[in-house]
Amino acid sequence: MQALAIRVEGVTKRFGALVAVDDIGFTVKTGVTTGLLGGNGAGKTTTLSMLLGLLLPTSGRLFVLGEDVSRARRRVLPRMNLSSPYVDLPRRLTVSENLTVYGHLYGLVDVRGRIGELADELELGSLLARKTGELSSGQRSRVLLAKALLNEPAILLLDEPTASLDPDTADWIRGYLEAYRRRTGATIMLASHNMSEVERLCDEVLMMREGRIVDQGAPEALIRRYGRRNMEEVFLDIARARGPRAAQ
Repeated sequence: MQALAIRVEGVTKRFGALVAVDDIGFTVKTGVTTGLLGGNGAGKTTTLSMLLGLLLPTSGRLFVLGEDVSRARRRVLPRMNLSSPYVDLPRRLTVSENLTVYGHLYGLVDVRGRIGELADELELGSLLARKTGELSSGQRSRVLLAKALLNEPAILLLDEPTASLDPDTADWIRGYLEAYRRRTGATIMLASHNMSEVERLCDEVLMMREGRIVDQGAPEALIRRYGRRNMEEVFLDIARARGPRAAQ
């Protein structure tokens, strides 16, 4: 039986009267890419934040790599990381300085060597001496991905990893992520609004609406179930609360 990288049991997160995540439960197998999908406000980012231990659930439990995140966050975090275009790096520091700071924060033994490896893999060599605030959106996305890969995480959380990127850069990053997973056996959880990206990368999809998981399955299985041509049409049906029978 394939081991579980993530297990979520009856998790709810409230912010005052607002229920951002409402009694969700799911599992993610080791070494797969799982999509966490839904419209704005569906609860995706809150869920990722709880998996990282940045937010504590109001109720329920989250297990990552067999550890209860609320009790063993310090043991789990060194094996995880997050890449998101909405979490910026200090703009006055160079790329090399930013990566060096994070490398020390992650406790790497050979920070310079690891930065060199990632600079080669992600084609960052010409950017290392430049200030992060001077980079284009595509260049920043590669630097943010490098930051997330410094500790070679066993679990990589991606929040819109190709948002605002041109098609060529986005395709390059998707290809790199596929290769990274094959090479390391990492588990990837991907929150994205790009359904072609989801179809390409994801083995499994969790569909969220109003804080709840309302459907799940492999992309091709969901497309068949809803009688649609692609995941974009499935996404619209679920976002608009149209079930499989109504879609056919």
